[in-house]
Amino acid sequence: MTARESHIKLERSGAVAIITIDRTARFNSLDVETAQDLRRTALKCARDEEVRAVVLRGSGGIFCSGADLKYIRAGGDRGDLGYLQPDAREVPRGYGEVFKQILEYLHSTISEIRRSSTPFIAAVDGIAAAGGFGLAMSCDLVFASPRAAFEWAYSRTGLTGAESSTFLLPRLVGLRRALGLLLLNPRLDPARALEMGLINGILPQDRFDDEVIGVARKVAAGPAHAFGVAKSLMNQAAGIDRLDHHLDRELEQLARSADGPEFAEGLEAFFGRREPHFERG
Repeated sequence: MTARESHIKLERSGAVAIITIDRTARFNSLDVETAQDLRRTALKCARDEEVRAVVLRGSGGIFCSGADLKYIRAGGDRGDLGYLQPDAREVPRGYGEVFKQILEYLHSTISEIRRSSTPFIAAVDGIAAAGGFGLAMSCDLVFASPRAAFEWAYSRTGLTGAESSTFLLPRLVGLRRALGLLLLNPRLDPARALEMGLINGILPQDRFDDEVIGVARKVAAGPAHAFGVAKSLMNQAAGIDRLDHHLDRELEQLARSADGPEFAEGLEAFFGRREPHFERG
């Protein structure tokens, strides 16, 4: 049996680990296998005592577009979905169940990033939308290239939000701005994202990767124990100890919305390249 090729790549540069989501044909979106590999790789880096900083990035001028809607629309893959299901049980085919399989892994990854004493740095070069937006926001530092863009995006397909977005956004930008991102769904350029406090800085396009690695090396050269303890204390102050419970609620509500008529319309509109028409319930 030939081993499958993972879309999650791991490199090392001294004490810096670099995780790359490399699925550009699907806009670096996540199916079950990719989400599973991302979780495994993030855990490996977070628990490696020789790794003192982790860079998370995407390939091909895209950061991450969240869960793979084409994969979800097709009902997922029976082999993928069976991974978390007993062999004797029929795998449900609803959209919500497919989302659950992806988000179980992605939420676990986000939880590990927040709980880890190792600093995680998001390098956003291109679009970070929906789950990709949430994944970037869960990192300790976020740097963007001039061509980066940030978008809530869930509401475009009638979804409620997940991947820590409804938890972290009010803490990062305040409730009023977070509701603006939810209800108006603007696509933010790096300058606006910086102004709102979503990112730490904008780095030059022609040196972006090198500049991010330079930041990671600076972090890696710092006092790892002191950084880890201080990160934990700041997490406590921000209520991050409630994140896992909130992620469970996000998963529950998004799966429910994915089985509803608004997502069905939003999904067809997305692939039909038209505006969705959401009817009143």
